[in-house]
Amino acid sequence: MRGSPGDAERRQRWGRLFEELDSNKDGRVDVHELRQGLARLGGGNPDPGAQQGISCEGDADPDGGLDLEEFSRYLQEREQRLLLMFHSLDRNQDGHIDVSEIQQSFRALGISISLEQAEKILHSMDRDGTMTIDWQEWRDHFLLHSLENVEDVLYFWKHSTVLDIGECLTVPDEFSKQEKLTGMWWKQLVAGAVAGAVSRTGTAPLDRLKVFMQVHASKTNRLNILGGLRSMVLEGGIRSLWRGNGINVLKIAPESAIKFMAYEQIKRAILGQQETLHVQERFVAGSLAGATAQTIIYPMEVLKTRLTLRRTGQYKGLLDCARQILQREGARALYRGYLPNMLGIIPYACTDLAVYEMLQCFWLKSGRDMGDPSGLVSLSSVTLSTTCGQMASYPLTLVRTRMQAQDTVEGSNPTMRGVLQRILAQQGWLGLYRGMTPTLLKVLPAGGISYVVYEAMKKTLGV
Repeated sequence: MRGSPGDAERRQRWGRLFEELDSNKDGRVDVHELRQGLARLGGGNPDPGAQQGISCEGDADPDGGLDLEEFSRYLQEREQRLLLMFHSLDRNQDGHIDVSEIQQSFRALGISISLEQAEKILHSMDRDGTMTIDWQEWRDHFLLHSLENVEDVLYFWKHSTVLDIGECLTVPDEFSKQEKLTGMWWKQLVAGAVAGAVSRTGTAPLDRLKVFMQVHASKTNRLNILGGLRSMVLEGGIRSLWRGNGINVLKIAPESAIKFMAYEQIKRAILGQQETLHVQERFVAGSLAGATAQTIIYPMEVLKTRLTLRRTGQYKGLLDCARQILQREGARALYRGYLPNMLGIIPYACTDLAVYEMLQCFWLKSGRDMGDPSGLVSLSSVTLSTTCGQMASYPLTLVRTRMQAQDTVEGSNPTMRGVLQRILAQQGWLGLYRGMTPTLLKVLPAGGISYVVYEAMKKTLGV
């Protein structure tokens, strides 16, 4: 193997690693010991191939684990794969990976990173202070690491939409060519849809309370969280807290599918002769795809608001609600609030991505291994950035909800300007944030449920 030490030295090194991982000194390394050892060494999560090898491949013992010979065989195969990866990144073939080569590798994937960011990534693997990575440093860093290639490094920071906290205005997720070829993309979409459905159902009472306060709360009635919950329970019982949840879950599948297909088509149109999209171009493509999906499924948004606010016995179901709106108000009512909804995508997506990029840079500057933020770090980053995005677009969201809830039979056809002026005149600037408290209370449980269910679904679907 070109660039590798002799067999004797390699086996000595593997033997030392085996002894370090074999904590109970039974002559075998199992998955539990592998995880404990990597935690001590600061190596993050074990490579899935190592877990599979330890649990089944070449293991004659039904209790699991690998002896020294089996462990050495696995490491030999692993080093061969790592050497191929190393040579693919070492573009000038000088035996070292430098900062410019790291930047070029990320650029080839459509991601622009600064010199400082590239230096932080290199520093996490550079042990001799040369600001380059040689084969030994690369091998030791990734030998039992969960990353298979440079593209995998981006997956940890890829801004995923699976952490569903109820507002689907985010830019669609990016799938690699490998994920598309292997069919993993649709499994990830299914896992995300199931996670979103469970998350929305689990936090439906807070979502209905948010809409209830957006429409009914004012300075005069001083409606708060406990008062709103009490009013809803007294009017319709405990089950009424889940009104509107059915259609809220139902619209996940069409919206995700439309957004994904539109994103792929828009991306192709922007690409032209380019190999990859820049970050700004991805943002434009994602925003246009989100706007396309929102335009097509927007009548479901109006129906969701009406069903969420309905009184007991007002509608027999989804179809009856749609029929009554069409008979009494016409088809245009199904697009009431469309303009503030579209305008809300801009501050939401800009703030969301800006905060996420800031957190990404903070992680890099902390000196930690950029390739292995914990699940808690990733969950916290996405949750915080999404929350900031919601706060930035919340006034427009409130205006949209007020417009969706108004019946033209009871008053004049509402306009965005008219609703905004009425809120400011009657309640002041704070009126634009009515219902914000249940929105914030919903963030953590919604994100947590979505994350846990998504991970469970990935395992179930074999992602």
